[in-house]
Amino acid sequence: MKHPLETLMSAGGILLLAFFSCLLLPAPALTLDLAKKLIATFHLQDLNQLYTIIFCLWFLALGAIEYFVIRFIWRRWFSIDREG
Repeated sequence: MKHPLETLMSAGGILLLAFFSCLLLPAPALTLDLAKKLIATFHLQDLNQLYTIIFCLWFLALGAIEYFVIRFIWRRWFSIDREG
């Protein structure tokens, strides 16, 4: 049976791992031409706003990937509730 707080723990785990990614992994850097094109496409104010959005998306994506990889490893090899 699933624990009732598993959904909340999933979201918290993703945010925590996103924070760790923020400290450990570099975000992608854009060329100036690509940055100007993205600013014009998304109607942003300046380069700071673009990089804020890029950093948030980058670190949340890395946190989600790390969370699901760790969860897979935990459930596959370390979980007590294994069948068989």
